[in-house]
Amino acid sequence: MNMPQRHPPLEATGQSLRPGQALRIEAIRGRYDPVLAVIAILIAGFGIVMVGSSSIAISEGAHQGPFYYLIRHAVFVGCGLIGAVALMRTELKWLEQRGRFLLVLCFLLLAAVYLPGVGRTINGAKRWLNLGISNFQAVEAVKPMLIVWLSSYLVRYRDEVGRAWWPLLKPVGIASALVVMLLAQPDFGSASLILAVTGGMLLLGGASVWRLFGPVLVGLPVLGVVAMSQAYRVRRLTSFLNPWADPFKDGFQLSQALIAIGRGQWFGVGLGGSVQKLFYLPEANTDFILAVIAEELGFFGVLAVILLYAAFFARCMQLGFRAAAVGRHFAANCAFGIGLWFTLQALVSVGVNLGVLPTKGLTLPMISYGGSSVVASVAVIGLLLRISYEVDRAQRQMARAREGVVSPETASEPAAVPPSSARPVAVPARGAVRHTAPRDRVEPRIGEEA
Repeated sequence: MNMPQRHPPLEATGQSLRPGQALRIEAIRGRYDPVLAVIAILIAGFGIVMVGSSSIAISEGAHQGPFYYLIRHAVFVGCGLIGAVALMRTELKWLEQRGRFLLVLCFLLLAAVYLPGVGRTINGAKRWLNLGISNFQAVEAVKPMLIVWLSSYLVRYRDEVGRAWWPLLKPVGIASALVVMLLAQPDFGSASLILAVTGGMLLLGGASVWRLFGPVLVGLPVLGVVAMSQAYRVRRLTSFLNPWADPFKDGFQLSQALIAIGRGQWFGVGLGGSVQKLFYLPEANTDFILAVIAEELGFFGVLAVILLYAAFFARCMQLGFRAAAVGRHFAANCAFGIGLWFTLQALVSVGVNLGVLPTKGLTLPMISYGGSSVVASVAVIGLLLRISYEVDRAQRQMARAREGVVSPETASEPAAVPPSSARPVAVPARGAVRHTAPRDRVEPRIGEEA
């Protein structure tokens, strides 16, 4: 008696099959997250519009043409897209295996800013590498590389991080060493961000809250002493409390930002209609671009920016939990780390513009003008999309495994095909009759030679 041939459902494979075709488990492909891609495109597109609006007066004042900064920003976004495409096509396993190399590269990049001819000092800070055609801020490359290394570390010590002190203190010590190098540049904002992201990833990676509380108790007083050791930092910490006490000196930036926010009211004065960007508001296209957004688009414009970052954070967290559910812990940690990086940096930038935090020099990711920040933040979207691809692929493989074609263990590692003697055999339920093709046989596709 001829039994009808069983074919895998199309939704489980994401591929179009004709009758008579069969598909091996390792040939199943995933899909990139369209929602995450749309959110990133909206943020980056909004950034291009606002950089163009906020920088016209600045570029004309420097006699470089009205669209000088807009064109450069678009070029930086394009460079970031090239990096994003490269990461979208890179297997996460390859990145995980090179975590230690990336960590060493973090220290080398931060040390290279002190080399004559390589490092460049701007406004008294040694933060930039001279690439000839442009400058690159080393810490912007350090952020994603540190996240990749820490993600691989948390995979190796997933069980020990929550139970012992040394596996927890090691990444804290490495992050602290990077912070010391950043404070010497000086870059207090990025140093604080790295510590916050490291702590958040350790907590999400299974570290105990009480064990993390010890390093926090030690680190906060140290950061406080460092913050108060320089006169300009003390002025920043005190001027934001009352910028109107000295509105023409220490409180000038914040007072002009608050004037811009107040002029915007609910719906703003219209795109391109900002007055504060006309040489009143310093760093209108970088650190204080949110103030220009508030003036031109009003409260609802700022709310839209905050909601975009909130949606981005929620999608990263959801992606991380999906990855953890299918056993892809490295992918989960990377998604958590990138989500924390973008969201914390955006929150600090919003807080600085609104006068609830002292000036830190952190930009809005993918919105503010800045070559290094834009390239790194756009490129890392490719890593997130790669994570979504591999997570979706693993879910499809596990769904196919549940149909009795292969075991879930085989599905979780698509590249590894166990020998026939070690392959588990699906046992049908009592009373059920199941007809499947032999496991060692791969049927040829129609149109191909057997």
